[in-house]
Amino acid sequence: MIIDAHQHFWNYDPIRDSWIDDSMSVLRQDFSPEAARKLLRAKGISGCVAIQADQSEEETRFLLTQAERYDVIKGVVGWVDLRGSKVEERLEYYKMNSFFCGVRHIVQAEPVGFMEDKNFRNGISKLQDLQLTYDILIYPQQLTETLSLVRAFPELKFVIDHIAKPDIKNIQITDWKQAIKEIAGFDNVYCKISGMVTEAGDDLRETVFSPYLDVVTEAFGCSRLMFGSDWPVCLLKTDYNHVFELIDNYYTDFSQFERAQIFGQNAIEFYDLSV
Repeated sequence: MIIDAHQHFWNYDPIRDSWIDDSMSVLRQDFSPEAARKLLRAKGISGCVAIQADQSEEETRFLLTQAERYDVIKGVVGWVDLRGSKVEERLEYYKMNSFFCGVRHIVQAEPVGFMEDKNFRNGISKLQDLQLTYDILIYPQQLTETLSLVRAFPELKFVIDHIAKPDIKNIQITDWKQAIKEIAGFDNVYCKISGMVTEAGDDLRETVFSPYLDVVTEAFGCSRLMFGSDWPVCLLKTDYNHVFELIDNYYTDFSQFERAQIFGQNAIEFYDLSV
């Protein structure tokens, strides 16, 4: 079973979605699970994990409602204020919904030291207590903080979104590679092969991405990698088919078992999806 471990859905709101600037005008529209279903079915993909894009509980409720309405959504990674005084209560509330499998915060937009904040770490500890997951959305310069975080919570399942967004456009790889390899030393950390095209320049040939895929494949192994399209954000650079084929072609010579892990089984096990 193939699972796309990273998709977004929204009903476009120009105020709420002000992060979508003029350079991202293609995203200024609604993106529904129904539209995603057609893309997935064309590639033989069974379903997806819906990931938060807005930092509000309204977003979490919206995604859970979509999951209950559309069977293409197998799980939801929502948003809860991990620094809030009622974080445990809110997480327990959402965990009553079988689709709720984890939380993400847009740490890439936060200042240096955010992941060291005691209130944030308190929230992370509640995720661990409730056996939920945490999606790490960062830039490469935040990998040192990330290392400290994952070291502090060895029982919590973490996944690094978008291979930590290396600067593929300018072929920056050395520092990112060293940090990724160190983080991969922790068995509770997984990595999503997603979001790469938006970090690249105009050249989207497979050879551009291969060095980065070499690194994460060697570091995490096939047992801790997940395919994700980052649709519809990927549309800033290319279409869904191209994103899927980049990853599919890279792993074409891997064993059937290894491919099954990367393209679905790891996501099912990591997020404890009911499929």
